[in-house]
Amino acid sequence: MRSSDAALQGPSRGQPLAWPRSVSPGALVLAATLPVVFLHVDYQPAVSLPLSATFKLSDAMILLTALAALAAAARGGLRRLRPGLAVWLTALLFLAWVAAATFYPLLSSRPYAWRTHLVTAAEFWEYALLAPAVPLLVRRRSDALLVLGTLVAWGAVATVVGVVQWAGWTGLGGWGRGFRQPSFVGTHDLTGLGGMLVGIGAVTLLLGPGRFGRKSSAERGSALVVIFAWVALAIGVVGFALGGATAGIVGLVPAALAAVAIAARRGLVSRRALAGTLAAAALASLGVVSLRAGDFTQFFRFLGVRHAQASTSRNIQTYSQRTLLAYIGVRIWVHHPVAGVGWQGSAEPAAFEPELPAAHRRFPHVAAIAFPSARHAYGVQVLYVQVLADLGVVGAALLAALLGAAGFVGVRAALRAPPATAYLVTLGLFWLLLALGLWAALGLVAGVPLDALTWLALGLVCTRLPAAIEYNHLP
Repeated sequence: MRSSDAALQGPSRGQPLAWPRSVSPGALVLAATLPVVFLHVDYQPAVSLPLSATFKLSDAMILLTALAALAAAARGGLRRLRPGLAVWLTALLFLAWVAAATFYPLLSSRPYAWRTHLVTAAEFWEYALLAPAVPLLVRRRSDALLVLGTLVAWGAVATVVGVVQWAGWTGLGGWGRGFRQPSFVGTHDLTGLGGMLVGIGAVTLLLGPGRFGRKSSAERGSALVVIFAWVALAIGVVGFALGGATAGIVGLVPAALAAVAIAARRGLVSRRALAGTLAAAALASLGVVSLRAGDFTQFFRFLGVRHAQASTSRNIQTYSQRTLLAYIGVRIWVHHPVAGVGWQGSAEPAAFEPELPAAHRRFPHVAAIAFPSARHAYGVQVLYVQVLADLGVVGAALLAALLGAAGFVGVRAALRAPPATAYLVTLGLFWLLLALGLWAALGLVAGVPLDALTWLALGLVCTRLPAAIEYNHLP
């Protein structure tokens, strides 16, 4: 047997859960990239470039990962991308429209800072390189173990930092005792990273070793795998809650239910796995709600459910402002329905200022500082509304096509593929649903950890492992 074949076969008898003997160089590069892309830009070394661009460590690592994927494709061809062909085609169409949207606003009479927006569009394209890199670089069991293990380890470090901040440490931008915390990632993205770990733990319990009927030598170490799953689940719940992003709940709960449904469809749901998955989703959600109780109270006042308090010029309430900004975004789209106002154009004064009089009439009790201005260009802060405002119906249709293609490809593989592939694809679907929820509270921001989460999820949905390891399945 060749050494490469031996690596695919995994642990031999007498080695219950031994670490696989071979990890591809490309997977090492991908694993080394993950901690960097899940690190806030403020803590990364960077150099300034023309057009007010900044080249960060994350940019360098993503480009290095893309080069590693290109080298893997040169050696083994592009056949590993074939299962996700519909995803790649729709992604290219959407990205092409983003590129076009940095130029077609110049055909109008509105001012448009196309040079600035071209830089962010390029970074959005750059992060998209992570998607095809995943199926090209994750080629065997050991590669997937390394990538997932790196994420769990990095998530654990981020969560510990968040816990210390929650206890009162104000370093790294901590928000003070008892509040939601950014760790070294950012509040929104700490929720995303925690949710990724919840996904790893839940999918491992639902679809991991011992769940497919056929016994293998790797299953003799299933106790260690179960410990790994519970550790990932526990760390993820704490990190998710500490980030305090309520939009994460919108993604986490459907993601957990989808994973349970896939496992049930394959006849694999156990009481322990079901209880662990649902309990994790519930505890993580309750943790976020408890940390954001004050914001919910203010939002209920905004809706008129509770007695309103007068706003001051210094008082911005998160949910009322996000509702206001979404309203402005919808109005921008109504006036530019087909192609929108261009990539990031909704944050331009020329786009939002005509909508301010109507917004002030519609939301008379919202603090004045919550309204966008030339000094405070908040943006729309809801991806789905911003896609309509910036890219129009065309861009929204292309995004829907991309997500629909990913859902079709992913669900079919999760239900029909052999065990190892089903495990990875189900995890990709979990991450994708999580990201879709989180994007409901964030606009089209390029170069943030949520970008990485989204494109990694799309790549994982399209990843297929060789048949030789299908019954030595993950993790």
